[in-house]
Amino acid sequence: MKATGGSVEEYIAAVTPERRRRDAQTLVTMMREISGREPELWGTIIGFGSCHYRYPTGTEGDMPLLSFAPRKASTTVYVDAVAAHTDDLAKLGPHTSSVSCLYITDLEKVDLDVLRHILVQSFASVTSGGGEYAAITVTS
Repeated sequence: MKATGGSVEEYIAAVTPERRRRDAQTLVTMMREISGREPELWGTIIGFGSCHYRYPTGTEGDMPLLSFAPRKASTTVYVDAVAAHTDDLAKLGPHTSSVSCLYITDLEKVDLDVLRHILVQSFASVTSGGGEYAAITVTS
């Protein structure tokens, strides 16, 4: 996947429902501060920076260093690995998760300091090389 271009502001302005739009604006601010990078559209994902990954299986590609997707049902926040954040997730507040995704229906109901801590740790993991699962090279 590569950054696809387009206006992040216009994309967010069209997000529904309103709560998801509000949450997207909050996440843009937070991820911009953590990453030091500007948001870019990667299809329907809002990403910050980029890296190239290669798994031991040979699978490789490009992805943002930090990213999220404002979906109708919830906002998907992408992290390095949910299992790496078990203690913090217990304190986060209402969410569900999968291997590398947090699904949050309302940022006002979660602890934003805990979410920030998870994102800072995830960003550090990705920018340091990706841990045991993938070799990662930061490209921007």
